[in-house]
Amino acid sequence: MLDTMSINKSFEQHLLYLLKGDGAHVDFEAAIKDLPAGLRGKRPENAPHSPWEVLEHLRITQRDILESIRTANHSSPEFPAGYWPGTQSPPDGAAWDKSANAFRADFEAVLKLVNKSPDLLAPTPFGEDQTIFRRLAMLADHNAYHLGELVLLRRLLGTWQ
Repeated sequence: MLDTMSINKSFEQHLLYLLKGDGAHVDFEAAIKDLPAGLRGKRPENAPHSPWEVLEHLRITQRDILESIRTANHSSPEFPAGYWPGTQSPPDGAAWDKSANAFRADFEAVLKLVNKSPDLLAPTPFGEDQTIFRRLAMLADHNAYHLGELVLLRRLLGTWQ
């Protein structure tokens, strides 16, 4: 019979596998690597988002989920508008790098949270039936979806390997 510590370790390993992009989807670095600056704010024909909009959506959502676990009185952005940037293109050349670096920093915080959590099935301050595992599994799922969207956008823009 597995004890609580063994179960938590197993959940931790599975969660890290999902979050890091191992297996069925690309990771963050592969999805944004060498994306030309001139295409970051471009929406392919019939596409609802540009790469910039998706990057910012990933950053905003990941931060929200992370803070919903770490902070008891966290207030989420208004849904859905608060989870998307107000512009189709980065406001300047540095904005893309700033957003990508913020995503990376929060992602590292997520990984540390997984590694140091004594009980991934512990409830979060976010709401009833919300556990750390559930919130982070949702994040892994969300990130995988939108990283795939970035790959598709890049293919439509002609800039995917």
